[in-house]
Amino acid sequence: MKVVGKVSGFIMRNKAVFIMGLTALVIAGTTDLFAGLFLSSMEEYLLLIPGMMILIYSALGMRGMIFGALGSRLGTAMHMGTFQMNFKKGGVLRANIESAFCLTLILSVIMGALTWVIAKYLFNGTYTFWDFVFISSLGGVLAGAVIILFNIQIAKSGYKRDWDVDNISAPLIAAVGDIVTMPMIFMSTILLLKLKGSGFGDVAIVALAALFLAATAVYTARIARKEVSKKDFSGEAKRIVFASIPILLFCLMFEIAAGMIIQKEEERLLEYAVFLVMLPAFLNQGNALSGMLTARLSSMIHLGTLDSKVAPPRNALENFGIIYICAVLTFLYIGIIAYVATWLMPGVTLNLGPGPVLLTVMVAGMLVTTILNFLSYYVAQLAARFGLDPDDHSIPITSSVMDMLCSVVLVSVVILII
Repeated sequence: MKVVGKVSGFIMRNKAVFIMGLTALVIAGTTDLFAGLFLSSMEEYLLLIPGMMILIYSALGMRGMIFGALGSRLGTAMHMGTFQMNFKKGGVLRANIESAFCLTLILSVIMGALTWVIAKYLFNGTYTFWDFVFISSLGGVLAGAVIILFNIQIAKSGYKRDWDVDNISAPLIAAVGDIVTMPMIFMSTILLLKLKGSGFGDVAIVALAALFLAATAVYTARIARKEVSKKDFSGEAKRIVFASIPILLFCLMFEIAAGMIIQKEEERLLEYAVFLVMLPAFLNQGNALSGMLTARLSSMIHLGTLDSKVAPPRNALENFGIIYICAVLTFLYIGIIAYVATWLMPGVTLNLGPGPVLLTVMVAGMLVTTILNFLSYYVAQLAARFGLDPDDHSIPITSSVMDMLCSVVLVSVVILII
């Protein structure tokens, strides 16, 4: 009876988390299914342009890191009473939006350049530096604009209804990032191929890519000139950008590694279409769960309610339990809907029964959840110990590492079980 009472008390204490968090995770998993179906339908472009898998999953990871951190900062601002729903100069919301857009520009250019290098020298790619910068920058800016609007809507709804946005921002932003980024990347790719088919295409691509480079330099310089004020949040965008760039560049290496793992196993994933359909949802669930936990731990650190200990304290372990419960339900859900969706796709052969598919996703999901629980706790604690803002650094680190580990774990379990 004591065990039943403790479990009941645990569920009741965290009722709001389960309702809001699971709702957000289910919505995220469902929308990511469409991203997976879209990815599966773009097989022609994946095979045509070596390095596309690397660019796609790097772009998805970067979008999650930049805007997941944005959601976490806004959640902390609401907890601390500094958030206001306006775009006035010196306000929290304006500073965060400006920094997110600046980071989107910078990371899109860098991603395009690095993907070109890897595609050329490791996968015998023939597309140019300007081609990859064009695809990455145009896709990144278009997706970033949509995700910023979505972020604003979450902040507005959360502020108005007094929600704890830490429970919903990471999964929803990650899902919107996936469902928006992938079509924008492919739309940019299709535009690139159409331009290449015209007489002036190569010149236009170079000119547009150079324009993105110039816009990135000008906007970054504008942010860098902002002056810090003790009275308001003027200069906060500058702080966020320059605090985030080093850690985002470090994290980008993990995102590229994840993309390379997926690129290397491209043929296996195309053979077992259910895993290609499932892949965005699986990576997003790992990303969203780690972002959800990290956002909660970051807010606890800011509020002084999480002790700094080598072994996770009781309130951290309780959060681990929340994540495990959410993980079991959501990984099972995405396994089922991915199998059904693939089965319904015209002209696609499953090659697998539901048993191996669900066993694969659940084993991989539980391994991922165990890793992300401890990773999120120690990254948040280390960030605070070194005087860093966990909102700026924890989510990018955990998101990028989890994207790589989710890729490794899923591919490894597929190889072992299938």
